[in-house]
Amino acid sequence: MNVPRNMNVTKLPSMYTAKQEEKKQRAARRRRAVAVRLAFWSVLLALLASSLMYLLHSQAKAIDAKRTEERKMQEQLAELQRQEQQLKKEIKRLHDDDYIAELARKKYYLSKDGEIIFVLPEK
Repeated sequence: MNVPRNMNVTKLPSMYTAKQEEKKQRAARRRRAVAVRLAFWSVLLALLASSLMYLLHSQAKAIDAKRTEERKMQEQLAELQRQEQQLKKEIKRLHDDDYIAELARKKYYLSKDGEIIFVLPEK
């Protein structure tokens, strides 16, 4: 059965159809408002989440940098403590007259009376 596709149907004005149309329009407006609210809150939540992720990432980078700096400072402190121990030992040895005499012979080639100094090359 071939039914013509383009039929002009006229609507009869009635209270029932007017109310149904009004109801459909209100429902469509509500759905649109809900969709707009949902989109707004989704965008707001996405912005908040991305800003928190950025903040977390930047803080993690700062913490890593501080840890690296702390490790370097610890190594530097250990080296300075070693130097301090060596200098303290040197101070104690400089209070000994025999060590001072030996140091003067080595560095400044000072000798006792009748003593001859031979300088040997270091290996």
